[in-house]
Amino acid sequence: MDLIEVHDLVKVYLVGDVFVHALRGVSLSIQRGEFVAVMGPSGSGKSTFMHILGCLDRPTKGTYRLEEMDVGHLSRDDLATIRKKKLGFVFQTFNLLSRTSALENVELPLVYDGVPSRERRRKALEALRAIGLEDRAHHYPNQLSGGEQQRVAIARALINTPSVILADEPTGNLDSETGAEILGLFQQLNQERGITLVLVTHDPDVAAYADRVIHFRDGRVIQDVLRSTVHIK
Repeated sequence: MDLIEVHDLVKVYLVGDVFVHALRGVSLSIQRGEFVAVMGPSGSGKSTFMHILGCLDRPTKGTYRLEEMDVGHLSRDDLATIRKKKLGFVFQTFNLLSRTSALENVELPLVYDGVPSRERRRKALEALRAIGLEDRAHHYPNQLSGGEQQRVAIARALINTPSVILADEPTGNLDSETGAEILGLFQQLNQERGITLVLVTHDPDVAAYADRVIHFRDGRVIQDVLRSTVHIK
């Protein structure tokens, strides 16, 4: 079943007096339960593509369907609801509140959703348990290693049981060993819990953890690799 479907996706920005074509007619689908890496050099369109999938930006032209809902041209309020209910985000910078414990950081999306405190705590502890960090629940970010902070960010992304987790260069601030641990965790969440993952990276070693790699260049998909099968476009 297609979880994400985009057709003829175009995004044009006006930068000063110049029109910049970030996406030039991208069409693809992502099935529920896939682990997909999106690769490409700077300016290839991969980040713009991620922003549209994350409902952080709208396409200039084309359609984006998430769970068969056309979300490409929804209002800001509706897009915010989609982000809250259906999407989880993991970024290169962990974006944790420094004066807030790991548990409270994970709880944060539920606070905005009006969930009672006891239920928030239960769900946050469950999310921390899922990523092997329950024993660090009451530590603050400055008491955690970089890898532990990223695990907290992943737990926060899981808290609302999203349809898909979008990860933007999630190992960019980590050393290679810690990065491998985080990527192994993503694999585990995908394989054992069936979580759909879309990961943006410029690093082929990072992309190798995914089951499918989509290559962007000059705003177009130029290659779509599924396991050992290569589809050239």
